[in-house]
This record gives sequence, structure tokens and C-alpha cells, in this order.
Amino acid sequence: MATLKDFRNNIKPNWCPGCGDFSVQAAIQRAAANVGLEPEQLAVVSGIGCSGRISGYINAYGLHGVHGRSLPIAQGLKMANRELTVVAAGGDGDGFAIGMGHTVHAIRRNINITYIVMDNQIYGLTKGQTSPRSAEGFKTKSTPSGSIESALSPLEVALAAGATFIAQSFSSNLKQLTALIEEGMKHEGFSFINVFSPCVTFNKVNTYEWFKDNIVDLEETPDYDASNRVAAMTKIMETKSLVTGLIYQDKSKKSYEDMVTGFKPEGLAKQNIQITEQEFEKLVAEFK
Repeated sequence: MATLKDFRNNIKPNWCPGCGDFSVQAAIQRAAANVGLEPEQLAVVSGIGCSGRISGYINAYGLHGVHGRSLPIAQGLKMANRELTVVAAGGDGDGFAIGMGHTVHAIRRNINITYIVMDNQIYGLTKGQTSPRSAEGFKTKSTPSGSIESALSPLEVALAAGATFIAQSFSSNLKQLTALIEEGMKHEGFSFINVFSPCVTFNKVNTYEWFKDNIVDLEETPDYDASNRVAAMTKIMETKSLVTGLIYQDKSKKSYEDMVTGFKPEGLAKQNIQITEQEFEKLVAEFK
């Protein structure tokens, strides 16, 4: 059985020292080992941004896609080989700006993949501009007088779009984050996990200390029912999207793959895709 070390490679991450993405990487590796995966059973697909580099730092199948397009690639990969455990990863700009359309439709489709967003509430790779998650009044190089836009609430969007698994964590809480990713991997359907991952270089507002002072952990609410959709939305709104833990899970809805008529459980590589000459001629005749 694979261990944490088996999911490590010899590539040293070039994130800034103290970046929250280090913990997200470690949590994915720990979760993969804890659920009993082997490196060849895991695929990590990422987009563009500091977080996009994560697919190259884990010993598994990896693909560094283009900006905002990790989810289409991940979904295609899962459809081609549903035996793989597929994780899509990216930042808040990647997932909630250029890739927002893909995010919403992947959620409602409920395909069986795990989507992890490293939310630092700023564009870090391009040296500090506002992202869809930046708060109103947030000052950056692109908004020197403060942003006039409201911050997007990804948890509200995910719930409204019909997500069957919604969780949020903080990169400093490695134990909780690992456990949530494990549950996301085991969930039959689309798992959305937003992670507060502070940018220590360009975001001097939403720091580790700021999150520690403002986060509301569901572990402090023992009677919380994660199967109650209304309660989930209420909690998200009450905490201004700063709640962490398993926020909502619906185990009753089938995954996209299980609803596709005739969709085989084995991957395309293991299927016999040869057709007879008669079948080929019939297909060609349709285009004459």
C-alpha cells in the first residue's frame, strides 16, 4: 500500500516561503495515501497561477492546463477513465473569474471529481491585483483607491448551483483539510473544497492571523446538520462565507457517470474499441 512518501517527487516547489499552497499539496498527498490510492490511480489537473504549479509537485498523473480550464480537462479525463481518482486544482482567479462558467456547470453536472480551490483573494502570480474574491475597498496595484466591487461568495454559488459536496478549510489546519479532501475523494459526485491559502507576498490584509481571528469552525457547532441545504446556506450567510468544515453533503444524488446510459466502468484503454467492417461501412454511409 502506498504511503505519503510515494506521492512525493524530487521537484522542489517554487512558491514563496510561507505560502498556504504548501499545505494544500501536503494535504492532497496525505489524503491520497489515507484513502488507499497508488500514485498511478491519482490524476491532478491544474490551471494557471501560483496554484497551477501543484500538478507538477505530486507523484501522480499530472497536467498543467491553461487558465480557467482545469475542470473541462479533469472531466474529460474522468469520462475517459472513471477508474482514476481525479483532482482538479486552481486558484480563486482561475476558478471564479475566467473559469467560472466551467465551475458552475461542473458543479451542476455532478461528475465524480474533487475540485480544490486555493483561495488567497488576490492574483499572486501577476504580482498583486484584485481577484473575484477580493473584498470591497481592497487596495492593490489595479485598485489603488480600493476595489468598488463586492467579493464573490463561492460557497453560496456552489450551493445554488446544486453541489452535492461543499467544504471549506484553512491551510494552517492540515488535519481538517486532509480529512475533508479524503471525504471529497470518497464522495460519489462533484466535491467542491475551497481553501483559505494566504498569499504572504501580496495580500497583507487576509493574513494567517486575520483568518485565525475570523474563521468560524463547524467543529464548534456539534449539532450542525451537513445534510440540511437550508441550514448550510444560512450558516454561509451568517458567517460571511468564513465557515470551515463540511458544510453540505447530499449522498442521494447519482454522479454524472452513473446516469449516462451504457457508460462502462472500465477505462477506454481497457475496452475493445474495434468495430467490424460492416459497422464501419454503416457509419460511413451516414455521411454520404
